Amino acid sequence: MSLQWTLIAGFLYTEVAVVLLLLLPGISPSRWQKIFRSRILKALSNQASVYFTVLLFVLCLFLLDAVREMSKYSGDSGVKSESHQHLDAEMQSNMRLFRAQRNFYISGFALFLCLVIKRLASLISTQAQLVAENEAALKQARSATTTARNMMVGKGEEAQNSSNEVSAQVKKQLKEKEDLISNLQEELSKKTQEVKELQSEMNKKKKDHEAILSQQQGLSREYDRLADENAKLQKLMDSANKKED
Repeated sequence: MSLQWTLIAGFLYTEVAVVLLLLLPGISPSRWQKIFRSRILKALSNQASVYFTVLLFVLCLFLLDAVREMSKYSGDSGVKSESHQHLDAEMQSNMRLFRAQRNFYISGFALFLCLVIKRLASLISTQAQLVAENEAALKQARSATTTARNMMVGKGEEAQNSSNEVSAQVKKQLKEKEDLISNLQEELSKKTQEVKELQSEMNKKKKDHEAILSQQQGLSREYDRLADENAKLQKLMDSANKKED
């Protein structure tokens, strides 16, 4: 594997580790929000869109290069499999085709996980904001309720009318806050469902990746078998040439 594809593969493994880290249930969204707002990440976030665009462009270039290599060696493999005249050249073409397919899957998964990480970070940040707003609304509702009770207890009969008006306003505010809390909870449940869907999709992609690795191992074994058969044929040809001499 060349240097650039080694770097792309290392970047892919890093993305998988980041996705698994983001999906850990032990880290709350508020803690992730604090991490995202740290000085280092905040300094990088100023140019984050530029970095992300450049990264996507580079990954797309590698993906297109892998597609080009696949189409190139696929055509060569078809011609050589029809002639069957040069076994070594055919094996070399199959090996290059396998490398092109491997590079295609590596660059494709790296590009996909890059988009997934961006979406997960956005969802976690939104969820942390919703949780903070929910807690603030609950505190405000409790404070309004406590204030209303104190006013109702401290006032006598002379302030009964004003107390009723304040109580009505407090009830109205409480109703509005309860509606807001219910809306926030619905939004939070939707975001949680989206995170679960992304997690299931990641599990599916992981299974596909494992299938690709198993296919890679099968192709490697087939290549070794063909190499052994080639060596045997070469020995038979050498022995036949010696007998003829």
